[in-house]
Amino acid sequence: MGNYLNKINSPDDLKNLKNDEYEDLAKEIREFLIHQVSNTGGHLASNLGVVELTMSLHKIFSTPKDKIIWDVGHQSYVHKIITGRKECFVKLRKIDGISGFPKVNESCHDCFNTGHSSTSISAALGIAKARDIKSENYSVIAVIGDGALTGGMSFEALNDAGRSNNNLIVILNDNQMSIAKNVGGVSKYLSNIRTQPIYFKVKEDIDFILNKIPSIGKKAAKVLDKAKGSIKYMVMPGTLFEEMGFTYIGPIDGHDINDLNSVLSRAKNTKGPVLVHVLTDKGKGYQHAEERPHKFHGVAPFEIKTGEAKISGGSNYSKVFGEEIVKLAKNNKNIVAITAAMPDGTGLGNFSKEFPERFFDVGIAEQHAMTFSAGLSRNGIIPVVAIYSSFLQRAYDQILHDVATQNLHVVICIDRAGIVGDDGETHQGVYDVSFLSHIPNMKVLAPCDYSELKRMLNYAILEQNGPIAIRYPRGAGKEKLVNQSEDVKKATVISEGKDITLISLGSMLEFVLEAEKSLKLSGISVEVINARSIKPLDKETIIKSIRKTKNFITIEDNVVRGGFGSYVLELCSKERLKVDSLLMGFKDEFVNHGSRNQLFEKHKLDANSIVENALELVKKGRRFTVEKGKARHTSG
Repeated sequence: MGNYLNKINSPDDLKNLKNDEYEDLAKEIREFLIHQVSNTGGHLASNLGVVELTMSLHKIFSTPKDKIIWDVGHQSYVHKIITGRKECFVKLRKIDGISGFPKVNESCHDCFNTGHSSTSISAALGIAKARDIKSENYSVIAVIGDGALTGGMSFEALNDAGRSNNNLIVILNDNQMSIAKNVGGVSKYLSNIRTQPIYFKVKEDIDFILNKIPSIGKKAAKVLDKAKGSIKYMVMPGTLFEEMGFTYIGPIDGHDINDLNSVLSRAKNTKGPVLVHVLTDKGKGYQHAEERPHKFHGVAPFEIKTGEAKISGGSNYSKVFGEEIVKLAKNNKNIVAITAAMPDGTGLGNFSKEFPERFFDVGIAEQHAMTFSAGLSRNGIIPVVAIYSSFLQRAYDQILHDVATQNLHVVICIDRAGIVGDDGETHQGVYDVSFLSHIPNMKVLAPCDYSELKRMLNYAILEQNGPIAIRYPRGAGKEKLVNQSEDVKKATVISEGKDITLISLGSMLEFVLEAEKSLKLSGISVEVINARSIKPLDKETIIKSIRKTKNFITIEDNVVRGGFGSYVLELCSKERLKVDSLLMGFKDEFVNHGSRNQLFEKHKLDANSIVENALELVKKGRRFTVEKGKARHTSG
């Protein structure tokens, strides 16, 4: 750890530095970030880009009294370093370690939990309103990226904040990136500001000169306000933020600490809502991240010298999806692909190159993506929408209202379904089964391996007529776990048994098959079913098995409440079956960060937990006694 960074254990330590020491501290922070993230993985490029900005924020403002809300929050590592958590970075995003996002229960300097995009201005305005209602006195600052500004919620908040007249500072961290390259009208607008900043310089000069004139200066300023407006429209087409009610300052160099200090001090003393436009370089200070900021947005552990991952990745569900969708699109010109700022993460990178005219990256705008897809479908196109499970939550109303009520053929490919892992509670995809399966007309499928994912995609695109979702997990799976029937709408009995039925959903089949081996060694005859279709449920196959074994366990990587198991339980109730059962899934609580395997073990969803629960269930049925891990029949 460097000489300057070693001295920083709180924001007060930062304030004590001399002006000429900040540059050295910024260099040491970048070296620290590169070293730590190369070992733990995490969000690197975005944090390298905000080093000076974060330092300046803590120089000018005083947390925890002043409130800083980080939009998304993956750029909060520097903030965490400055606020006394640098020693905790060895367990960044690890189980029982610090989160990669702001957490109010982690530090008093984190005033609001974030994890999803475009939320910071709304939260900041709420905090500012509460401050003013209570007659308190402190600054509230929202730090939002230009990528997050493509999200509609940010404009809803800007619109409300601009007319509020509350003291509020919005820092627009403009690095021309979200995860992928930014797209759309907002990106073009900000590009115009970057390349034509002359108006704002002219405006500042006029303000300064007029207000220096004794007696008549302020009156003249008001009289000439319309003249300044004319200059504005001649020199700079469109001043969106000012028209919304903000005092606009910028654009300024986000890596010039002295300029940042000056501008933030000015913003702090400006009445009403202020927007400070800061230009930063994503990945600054690390060549590999500067050249490939999208790759270093979120990274696994990597070699610092080469920038390459320490463990080379093979195939994964996203890649398999991407390859299959390209094959299908070659034979059907009506197939289009839509994503919300995640072309590479969802596996659509090759599709975008092969069929650029049929690929749509709508930016961080999941709601728009879904209704846009509904419009495409209404006019005879087959839209395939690839979105991470945790981000799909944001489009619930559009799925229900715009897609499902019209029974439109929209294929929703839910990436990162189930446990995501290191990003924690805001990113775990453990709710999609619950919030999709109760929507009329919606079909929901879950593959157990790559082979099944391909077949489901073919069925969903070429045979299905209404809305359909396919959920699959993050990371690697198996090409083919077991032989199964071609009809993906039907459950498959993987192995027959007479003592207990294990009904598995999706990739949880790997744990179930492992548990089956152990149970057989314990003398339990196990019937294993791969459900495949959550909705519609294959009632015939499932009921037939349960009637035979008289008990069952469902195993899913979703919350139990409203999940797959509840539908099986409801089915048994309708059939008036009196059986012993257990629903295995995530409880009614948020799932924190950690590796996927650690979290499955912690939440009792691993193979060992399945074995324990199965032994307990058959013992409860009084047809067995369990002695030293061996089950013995007592009847039948």
